[in-house]
Amino acid sequence: MFVPSQYSEPDGSWMVDLLRSNPLALMVSNGAASAAPFATHLPVIPDPDGTGEWSADLSGAVLLGHMNRANPHWRALGDGGISLLSFTGPHAYVSPTVYEVTPAAPTWNFTSVHVRGVVEKIDSTEETLEVVQSTVRAFEADFGAAWDMTESLDYFRKIVPAVGAFRLTVSGAEGMFKLSQEQEPEVRDRVQREFSRRECGRHRETAAFMRRLP
Repeated sequence: MFVPSQYSEPDGSWMVDLLRSNPLALMVSNGAASAAPFATHLPVIPDPDGTGEWSADLSGAVLLGHMNRANPHWRALGDGGISLLSFTGPHAYVSPTVYEVTPAAPTWNFTSVHVRGVVEKIDSTEETLEVVQSTVRAFEADFGAAWDMTESLDYFRKIVPAVGAFRLTVSGAEGMFKLSQEQEPEVRDRVQREFSRRECGRHRETAAFMRRLP
């Protein structure tokens, strides 16, 4: 991902926050030389057995994900291969009317993190089941209503043979937080205030990142 210097994340914690708040990633892996890359949207969580500490570029972190084994992408994955996980965070259109200056041009503020890493496919049914359960626990805690999966575990065991789980050990990451940094401070403040007033959650979440800028 091309990241102009002014849009690079000020701190690695920004990338961690975006991953945790926007865990639906686009996984991209190379296919045959004559074909396009494979791309699959899938949920991703940090390995709950990890230390909880993140390096500045996220290297060394372990992420867990899963996809349908019937997906050709799964068959194309090989242990030790490199894949990319693309996470998209809050984003919003910026109208030049907000700038209150002329000349001006419209743009789109957005936040994104690209994570590269080495893939390890999980063959064990029990380990795959644990990845599914860990994903449920993480998402129920962050986004759900504390659903108790106990009575559904037999159902999970029926469907888990069709699930392909994997670990991805991060080798590096880049974060792009394009939040009007190229504008004068007073113009950026106007954009942030305009986004904060919107009913749209994406605008307000983008404004929250803008307020964190140095």
